[in-house]
Amino acid sequence: MATTLEVQKRETKPHSNITSIRNAGRIPGVIYGYKAENVPVSVDSLTFIKAVRDNGRNAVFSVAIDGAKLNVLLHEYQIDPLKGDIEHIDLLAVNMSEEVEATVTINLVGESKGVKLSGVLQQVLYEITVSATPDKLPEVVDVDITNLDIGDTITVADIPKNADYEVITEGEEVVATVAAPRTSDEPETTSGEVAEPEALHGSDEAEEK
Repeated sequence: MATTLEVQKRETKPHSNITSIRNAGRIPGVIYGYKAENVPVSVDSLTFIKAVRDNGRNAVFSVAIDGAKLNVLLHEYQIDPLKGDIEHIDLLAVNMSEEVEATVTINLVGESKGVKLSGVLQQVLYEITVSATPDKLPEVVDVDITNLDIGDTITVADIPKNADYEVITEGEEVVATVAAPRTSDEPETTSGEVAEPEALHGSDEAEEK
């Protein structure tokens, strides 16, 4: 069942209206997709952040626009690089019976054989793209690394198939590997582990809508 999210339609002009919306503690956004055609909206910032935290990045939200109810997904959002505030959100209206693609976080589970032998676990891929009906989109995809030995690699193709969704990311993409431990005569370098990116990503270029 979709979680209700209150949104308000907003005027797109004048340009200064965007600033006043943000100063009022609201996030400007737009709804597009199934039965919606670029509807400018705004949502209370604290309410929105709590809704995503409580329900997940790929949760379905129910919104009402001009008396009509729409089911939407958070398609992307843009963040102020200095303040860290959410500047704009894109909400994708969806048909609950049609599949959509979404980005899902990879969660490594288990302790690998190689790590127990002092190998260094290196996670290369942190997200994959999946296709599913909106109500079946996972929040994370667990990848078991228990049998990953030194020199072994897990690719996207090794992720077990799931009846609820289909993995779209290319199968040869490397998810994780275990490197041999450094010997004492090797120069010390920075860790091979890659820093995990933000769970959610906005587009690189913020464009007022």
